[in-house]
Amino acid sequence: MELRYGELSKQRLDCAILTFLQHFRKSFVGDYALHSSKQLYARLSELLGIHDHSLLLVAIVRKIVTNLKSYSQSKVVIDHALSIFLEMTSGSMLGKLLLKLDIIKSIISHHDKEHFPFLDDYRCSRSRTTFYFAIAALIFMEDSLLKFKSSMDPLLQVFVSLESTSDATFHSDDVKYALIGLMRDLRGIAMATKSHRTYCFLFDWLYPARLPLLLKAIAYWTDTPEVTTPLLKFIAELVLNKSERLAFDSSSPNGILLFREVSKLIVAYGSRILPLRNAADMYTFKYKGIWICLTILTRALAGNYVNFGVFELYGDRSLADALDVALRMILSIPLADVLKFRKLAQAYFAFLEILFNSHMAFILNLDTSTFMYIVGSLEAGLKGLIENISTQCASAVDKLATFYFTDIVTGESPSSPAALCLAQHITNCPGLFQEILSTLFEIIIFGDGGNQRNLSRPMLSLILINEETLTNIKGQILASYPPDQQQHLSLCFEKLMADITRSLDLNNRDKFTQNLIRFKNEFRSKRYAAILT
Repeated sequence: MELRYGELSKQRLDCAILTFLQHFRKSFVGDYALHSSKQLYARLSELLGIHDHSLLLVAIVRKIVTNLKSYSQSKVVIDHALSIFLEMTSGSMLGKLLLKLDIIKSIISHHDKEHFPFLDDYRCSRSRTTFYFAIAALIFMEDSLLKFKSSMDPLLQVFVSLESTSDATFHSDDVKYALIGLMRDLRGIAMATKSHRTYCFLFDWLYPARLPLLLKAIAYWTDTPEVTTPLLKFIAELVLNKSERLAFDSSSPNGILLFREVSKLIVAYGSRILPLRNAADMYTFKYKGIWICLTILTRALAGNYVNFGVFELYGDRSLADALDVALRMILSIPLADVLKFRKLAQAYFAFLEILFNSHMAFILNLDTSTFMYIVGSLEAGLKGLIENISTQCASAVDKLATFYFTDIVTGESPSSPAALCLAQHITNCPGLFQEILSTLFEIIIFGDGGNQRNLSRPMLSLILINEETLTNIKGQILASYPPDQQQHLSLCFEKLMADITRSLDLNNRDKFTQNLIRFKNEFRSKRYAAILT
């Protein structure tokens, strides 16, 4: 029997059967299905004994379960079956129909490796996340804390077993594979928490008793990405405030408690991964873990469920330590490598954007060389071809330039410590803002991106800081064209600042955006017309 299931032809046949059942189900059962006809079920009853939609669902689920139990060594079939199972659990009406079935109740009660052997096969370990995503989606539909806790018993047993493992044997293959599976399972369950209530089911189950194991796993397995990657990805899912599921009450400390645990994990991982310098595959062994850590911090900082002022007020270093180790991690990666790996770049610039948006003081308190490196990397991101990264960099630059304009240029004198730091940085690097503005003009004139509105924000801020900068850039750009074209192109610059006041209010920004789009179109058309003539 096992040999038959190992044959490629048999696997292809069962995938084809699953595809047929998937489309058949969509047509006759589901939230948006067509009304099933009496003739259809009359014929199904005659041929297969299936006379209503419940029996049809039983047949489909039974086929999925059979494949999950039989193809433990075929990831293709397992993933195909799980994708259809997850799709079925995603609809509210269909999910409620599934919960009435005995076969679904059996899956919810028995979801361990004894009943589903693929869970014990490392080749299918990634599939565990989808499996538990689907199961948890069904469990949370019942909205019962008791049923949730009882369904978590198999995972609790894994936790207890790992927690009781001695330090001497914690670095063994059995522990390694158990941790990998557990983290993938938990990530799937976390993905299924779509409301505050269901999220709290999971959070209260984890905190505080279960989280120390994660910290221990990080300490023992830092150099093993097979363990750290699923662990960190689980944490990245746990801190994501999608659908306001982390909207804790004002009297609840849970947001702060969650961030403190996250900080411990980030510091534990970062402090141990930083010394790694010459691995054969730096992305796998270092950069991947770092970009997941940056994603965790970005989501936590932007989640709007933590009052970060509490940490400084009460002398808690959770935020400071997390930001410090994150900065050390990004500085340990050459900028060329950041730009080379897309996921790393996306995490890097998203993290910088949230720092400039919400934690400006941290950036400005850096030494000038580090500050210049960070701002220089934003300029490199602006030049990139990935539009969302360019937009994030533009947002960060605008926050910096706006802070300088409002707190230093238009203020009587720098008053806050952060403003004094920024003034000193600019004194040490007087050409910084002009260089960035020049880069933005190059992108607008020669680039083909569709995010002119986002780029216009920092451009106006930079121009208002020192309007002579615009004059200098205008001269540099016009000097690069033949004399007979300069007059035409000069008119475009004159119109750019038409009706623009010395203000960064929304109306003035919108007016500048309109002028900039017109500037780009006219500048290009006049330049091309001059070339053609």
